[in-house]
Amino acid sequence: MMRRRPPARSNVPLPEVLFEMRRVGNVLRVNAIDPRTGTEVVTIADPKQSQRVIKTIAARKLAYVIEKNRKKHLNP
Repeated sequence: MMRRRPPARSNVPLPEVLFEMRRVGNVLRVNAIDPRTGTEVVTIADPKQSQRVIKTIAARKLAYVIEKNRKKHLNP
């Protein structure tokens, strides 16, 4: 079995993240929103996972998108 390497940590501070979780069929649709920037990401998760794991994954994706947008605006 291959082991996955954890993704690199982001340098984006996220003091507050708003989460919305909705069951859609066999999956959980998770919206993560940064209220400071208004950035929102959607993640699809396995509802069998713990909320802690699901929120961590969604927050990492949110931090990645914020950092990507920040870099895009610095180097147009």
